[in-house]
Amino acid sequence: MGFYNERVVPRMVDRMCGAPAMQPMRDRAAEGLSGVIIELGFGSGRNASSYPPEVTLVHAIEPSGLARELGAERIAAATVEIRFAGLHGESLPLDDNSCDGAFCTFTLCTIPGVDRALDELRRVLKPGARFNFLEHGIAPDESVRKWQRRIDPIEKKLADGCHLTRDPVALVRNAGFVIDSVESGYTKGPKPWTYFTTASATNPA
Repeated sequence: MGFYNERVVPRMVDRMCGAPAMQPMRDRAAEGLSGVIIELGFGSGRNASSYPPEVTLVHAIEPSGLARELGAERIAAATVEIRFAGLHGESLPLDDNSCDGAFCTFTLCTIPGVDRALDELRRVLKPGARFNFLEHGIAPDESVRKWQRRIDPIEKKLADGCHLTRDPVALVRNAGFVIDSVESGYTKGPKPWTYFTTASATNPA
């Protein structure tokens, strides 16, 4: 991966995605989760305080050792048990139908084999389980989309594979999930980076 991706990018992501203004969005995205859940792209544990009290166990999937180190205090302070269960979403070391729910924030933009990861997610989720996600992605306005396409090659290099042009809702729907709710809009900041979507989907039987 190299020094930059291993030692610099996790700190950069932790800082940018850890802005105080994002915490209410994380809390909103986690609503309704319960039981044993899997979190793709656990990162530095910025979601650890957002899990509802009904969540009993979190299987955390995270490839970055430094991100896990940065999240040590948040993990220790969490009111739910967090177990690191694997490194990559494309190959989940969990049994079929073993999770009651799934969660991810700012992750679907970066997973290299995102379609494979979503197939794996469906495999480990029980029928009827919910998948909540908070993501940035392709904007609805063509003027913004034009800039996102221009910036995307640079973004991928600087942010270890992060895409500005992925459509998280389309990715989840195309993986076979049923989309239940979607809230999208711009937040403060440069529009190519700040079109956010909070959504919930169901793993059908």
